[in-house]
Amino acid sequence: MKRRTLIRPAGLLAAVAAAALLLSACSAGGSTGSAAGATTKDNPYGLIQAGTVRVASLGDAKPYTFTDAKGDFTGFDVELFTDVAKRAGLGKAVFTGQDFSGLLAAVANHQFDVGVAAIGITADRKKTVDFSDGYLAGYLSVLTTKSSGIDSAKGLDGKRLGVVQGTLQETYAAQHFPKANLVRFPDNNSAVSALNSGSIDAHFLDYEAVKSYIAQYPNLKDADDIPSFDAPAGFAIAKGNPKLKAALNTALHAAMEDGTWKKLYQKWFPGSPMPEQYLPKAEQTSTPTPSK
Repeated sequence: MKRRTLIRPAGLLAAVAAAALLLSACSAGGSTGSAAGATTKDNPYGLIQAGTVRVASLGDAKPYTFTDAKGDFTGFDVELFTDVAKRAGLGKAVFTGQDFSGLLAAVANHQFDVGVAAIGITADRKKTVDFSDGYLAGYLSVLTTKSSGIDSAKGLDGKRLGVVQGTLQETYAAQHFPKANLVRFPDNNSAVSALNSGSIDAHFLDYEAVKSYIAQYPNLKDADDIPSFDAPAGFAIAKGNPKLKAALNTALHAAMEDGTWKKLYQKWFPGSPMPEQYLPKAEQTSTPTPSK
C-alpha cells in the first residue's frame, strides 16, 4: 500500500463546510472535497470512487498505523482494515496521512471514505461520525524520563504533561489529571522530542507506543499503565451510510471469528495482553491486565 501524496482539496462544498475543512485538517486526501459517491449497482456503499476505499490514517502511530522506510502504510490497523475491506468487497484500500485533530472532520465531510487509526469510540465523536463495532481495546500510559522523579500518574501534579490534541489521552488527562499542566502536540513524535529535550516532564499516550519509544530511547521509562476498555477503537465513516457500516461489521466479525484478528494481534503486539472479546468465541476465557 503506497503512501499517497498529501494535497489540498481542490473544490469547495459551501462557505461554512470549506472553512471547517481548512481549519480542521492539516492536509487533505486525494479527493476534491465533494460529497460521497452516489449509491449505485456498481457502487453499493457510496464510496468516493467505486473500487477504491480512501482511508484517512496516521503515519506515526506505531504499531497501529505508520509508514515504513519505503513510505508504505503498515501496522495492525492497516492490515486489519485491508483484510476487512477485501472481505466486504470495497476494493483497494488507499491510506493517506492526516493530523489526528482533523481526521474525523475529513471523514465526516466525505474527503475520505473511512478513518482508520485506533480511533476510540466515544459519545462526543459519534456526534461527528458513525463507527463500526469495536475491534481493539488497550491501555493509556505515562511516558517520562528516568531522571524525572515521576513514578506513577500521582506524580503528575504540577508537571508539564504532553498529549496529542484530539485523542482519548487528552480527554482522559483533562478529566483525571486536573493539576497537571497539559501541553498539546499534533503527534506523538513531536511530544517525545519535547520530552527528550526537557520541554515537558511526561507524555500521556498509548501503552503500545510507549514500548516502541522506550526501545528507541533508553533514557525513557513507562511510569504507569491505565486500562481503557470504555472506548474501544472502531473504523470511522460519515453519517448516513448504513450499508457501509453493516458491510464493515460483517467483515470485521468474520475476521475475528476465523482467527485473523488474533493472528494480526500476536504479530503486532507480541507479549501484550489480548482483549478476549475479539477472539473466536471458542477461545474466549478472561481478559488479562498488562505486565510491565
